[in-house]
Formats: sequence, C-alpha cells, structure tokens
Amino acid sequence: MSPSSLSIPGILVLLGLWLCTKLFLLSRHGSHGPKLRGPPRSNLILGLSTPPIKDAFYAEWVAQYGPVYEIPAALGRKKLVITDPTALLHVYNAERAVYTKSESSRTFLARVFGRGILWAEGEVHKRQRRALSPAFSNAAIRKLTAVFYDSVHKVKSYWDETMESTSGDVIIDVEGWMNGIALDSVGIAGFSHDFRSLAGEESPVTRAFAALQRNERTSFSELMFGLSFVFPIFLRVPTQVMRLFWDMRHSLDVIAENLLENTRREKEGMLPEGRTDKSLMGVLLKAEQEDADLQLRMTQEEVAAQVRMQSVFITRLTFCPADRSLVGWCVTLLSSSIIRLESKSPQDMRQHQWALMELAWHPETQDKLRKELDQFRVDPTWDQLVYELPFLNATVLEVLRLHPAVPETERVAAHDDIIPLGTPITTLSGETITSLTVAAGTAIILPIRCVNRSDEFWGADAKAFRPERWFEEVTDRAKELQGYHHLLTFHDGPRICLGRAFALAEIKAVISVLIRHYVFEFPDGRETKIEEQEMLVSRPKVVGQDGTKIPLRVRRVE
Repeated sequence: MSPSSLSIPGILVLLGLWLCTKLFLLSRHGSHGPKLRGPPRSNLILGLSTPPIKDAFYAEWVAQYGPVYEIPAALGRKKLVITDPTALLHVYNAERAVYTKSESSRTFLARVFGRGILWAEGEVHKRQRRALSPAFSNAAIRKLTAVFYDSVHKVKSYWDETMESTSGDVIIDVEGWMNGIALDSVGIAGFSHDFRSLAGEESPVTRAFAALQRNERTSFSELMFGLSFVFPIFLRVPTQVMRLFWDMRHSLDVIAENLLENTRREKEGMLPEGRTDKSLMGVLLKAEQEDADLQLRMTQEEVAAQVRMQSVFITRLTFCPADRSLVGWCVTLLSSSIIRLESKSPQDMRQHQWALMELAWHPETQDKLRKELDQFRVDPTWDQLVYELPFLNATVLEVLRLHPAVPETERVAAHDDIIPLGTPITTLSGETITSLTVAAGTAIILPIRCVNRSDEFWGADAKAFRPERWFEEVTDRAKELQGYHHLLTFHDGPRICLGRAFALAEIKAVISVLIRHYVFEFPDGRETKIEEQEMLVSRPKVVGQDGTKIPLRVRRVE
C-alpha cells in the first residue's frame, strides 16, 4: 500500500490506539506536585479549542490565576505557564540541563536538520556553543557589517529603479524584500554562499520556503508532517512536505561540503591570494583548526547541521494548515510545539517588517530617527551602529520588546525539581505556596511576548510603541528579568541566543539605510489595522486582505 493511499480516518484510528496507550503511561508520569489553578479544559483531545497563542489569553490568565498556572494540553496532559521572574530565572539557568526540549522534538530536529546546536543539550550543547562562540564574537560580526549593507543597498537599487519608472512614490510589499535580504545576507555572512534571491534566482532552499508559504500541501501531507514529531518513522514517508525538506537538506549539504573544502584549500594555501573566508562558519572552522583541544572541535556532520539550521531558522519556516479542522489543529499543535516554540535563530526578518510598520504608524518617530541618521554622510560603521546611534538602538529595542521572533517557548522537565517563586501563588486547594514541585516530564511554557508586553514590568503603556522609554529608568519589576536589556526576546541563561550580536547589527544596518533614504507610510493611512496569521511562526497581515503581504507606500526622502 502506498503512503498516499492511506486514508486520514485510518491514520486517525491508528493514532487513537497509540494515544490510549500513551495516555495511560502519561497518567503515571509527571503528575505529582500541587494542583494549580488555570482555565478549564474545553476540548477533550486538544485541551483547548484553539492554541493559546494570543497574548491576551495569557495576560487575562495571569490576572485571574497568578504568575504561575496550569493550562490543559493535548492528550489529557497539562502545561505550566510561568511569568514569575524568579521562576523564569530558575528555568533558564537550571543546572544539569533540567529543562530541555522533548525527546520527540529532538528526534525530529536530528532527522531533518542534523545534530546541531538547536538539537543539542547538556555537555554536547556546551561543546558546540563553545566551538561556535568565536564565529559570533564582536570582532567577527564587525567584519560582516559590509555584507548586511550590500544586501540592503541591492534592495535600494531595485526600489530606485522602480521609482524612476513611475516618477513618484510606489506601493511595495516589504515582506518579500525583507525575506530576500535575510536569505542572501545569511548565505554570504553565514557560510559564503550567495543564494541570489534578491536577483530573482531560485534554489531548492527558496523553492521550499515559497512552497510552504503558498500552502501548496495536501491534508495527507500535513498530517504526515505533524505526526512525524511524535512518530519519527513518518519522516521517511515521501510526502510533498518531506520531499521539500529533503531537497533543501541536500542543497544545504552541498553548500556545507563546499565550505569545508574551501577551508581545507585555504589552510593548504591553494586559494588565490586575498581570497579568505570571513563568513561565520569559515571563521569557526579556521579557529577549530588552530585549537589544540580536539575534544572541543565539531564533527563534519555537526558543521553541516549548523549550516542547515542557519538557513532554515534565520528565514523562519512557515507552515499553515489548509483548514482549521481537527486534523489542522492537531498538525498545528504538534508542529508548533517543536519549530515555533523551540527555534532560536540569530535574526528574524519579521522584526524588520514590524520596525517599518511601527515607523509607518509613528511618522514623528520615523522623522526623529532619520534626523539622527542624517549626521552620517555614508553608512555607519559597526562601532557607530553599536555606540553612536542611541535613538536607533532604542527603536530596535522597542521592536524587539513588542515583536520578539519567538512569542513563546516550551521546555520539559528532565528531572524532578523545585522551582522557587518570587510571588506566592494559591493552589487549587487554596494553599499558598512559595515554591513549586515539578515532576519529570512536566511541560513548561515561557510566554516571552506576554512578559515583554506586561504592564507589571513595563508600565501602563507597555503595549505601546515608544522608543523613548529606553532613555528612562527601567522599573524595579523589569529589573528582575535577567535577559538582554531585561527582555526575554533572546531568551536567557546558558542557552541565550548566541547570534544576538549578529541580529542587532543586521537589523540596525538595514533600518539605517532604508530610513535615511525613504519615507514609509501605509497606503490607507495610519489607521491601517494589522493582525497576525498564526503558522509555525506568526506573520503580520493587513486586516481584511488575503495573504500576508505588507504593502507600504514608499517615497524618497526630499
């Protein structure tokens, strides 16, 4: 019987049999500890009728149940939701890798992308992170700033040509252009490969992204993709989605092999004079060759895995179910728990889109930023981007606060643990507790965007875009958050985003060029409403319009 001849009802029957067994096992695992308050179960299978991906849900539940509470999850389980700063600090910084990815998610990541840093835990993660650190140092990022400028200036050239042909302002879908900047920049800066997506060229990687975004998938293909997170054997079923992943992986493997070969040739003096690899992975490989400690070096497969991870997660895979049926929600829940909640890429081009949209909504802020940038006749250097543009820095921080790349992340307790609480909570039985016993196997949600936008930490105007707040004294409550500038956008602790310097330099370079040369407005004015379409990662779209295009009116600065 061919995979495509299997019926969805038949697959669901098999899944149901597995669930019955799993539910019995789960009922005996991760159940001890106090019962907490939380929203009631509204769906027997999924736990909640819709995934709790809106900040409004979390904010409402925090107000009702406190900074730590339970929500019903799929398969009859429950998940903890934590917004208490003391508890967050403990989860992010717990020793012995207490809070890790689930085994099913790690299996999926290993099969599809390889055993890279996103897959790794414990000592393997420490070794890979230490090996990767030289590639993400300030010295390495300083050398890559020209790559970011090159990509955004290509966009500027295309836009200028369009404006000259129309003799005025133009309506531009900024999403496609920002995605092009992302892929080309990370290809060259990450591993010395030019995808040439801004030039309109296609590759297996760009074709995979485009097909996933166009939603050209059958329900069977989506179901197999979702089930593969629980049953890795389904990764071997040649569905449309998996063929896209396989083609993309093969293409990235070829790039990784070329990178390794060029590094070998450079070491042996076989490359032309002046041709040295300054990409992140090139720097990494050369640093490893000079490191006497062989135990710290990454294997060839680990290097290839980093290349795959950089390409896929920097540009952010999008996967949207074709329907909102039970099958669609099952796929969304299974897949989002692994990719949307687990991915931590160095950059996310949606933040560039949000930056342009926020500045279009706030022309006075856009003017203020442009005035600061006008002091430079040429593109700012890396040092100037970092140290001499305070309002640009405040604008970027405000975008990162309101629009983190990952709105929430999920971890699983690998061992029994006790989580300290900064604020006492009341259990379902009415008991007041100051610490929480957590059983091995307990799933924990860290709602990053909810915390970043919380009135408790950022004041009454926490949900407003106001870069000026970064010139004011941070509230005492916000200071309890230990992340980058008291934000959870880059996570915290030993797994804080390794590529944050890359991300900050890239978004500052792009925004500095675009704002110096163009004025951005919404075609229908400042009252334009934007909503987020939930996929594996949420994507902004104009309310009432099909698709996730973000059209902005763009005109040259006079």
